[in-house]
Amino acid sequence: MPEGETRVESGVTLEEELREPSMYRVILHNDDFTTMDFVVMVLMEIFRKSADEAETIMLAVHEKGSGVCGVYPKEIAEFRVGQVLRRATEAGFPLRCTMEKE
Repeated sequence: MPEGETRVESGVTLEEELREPSMYRVILHNDDFTTMDFVVMVLMEIFRKSADEAETIMLAVHEKGSGVCGVYPKEIAEFRVGQVLRRATEAGFPLRCTMEKE
């Protein structure tokens, strides 16, 4: 069957074309209270960044107001945002973490 063609079997429509999942950027936002050390720790532990990568992203957050932590399928991005927000709340920081469709 040619790619993208639809057929019906047993009353169920089957579509042969598979699509890549939508990807989402996970973004940290600067604030005046969250420590740089905490941001680096979050980047290393949650996003598995090296110390150098984490410092580079942390500086982007500090200097530009936000920084991209990674790009993931929707469910993984949602999970990572939740992890960041939970850790920040537990540590008493107002760190914001969001996701946006790429």
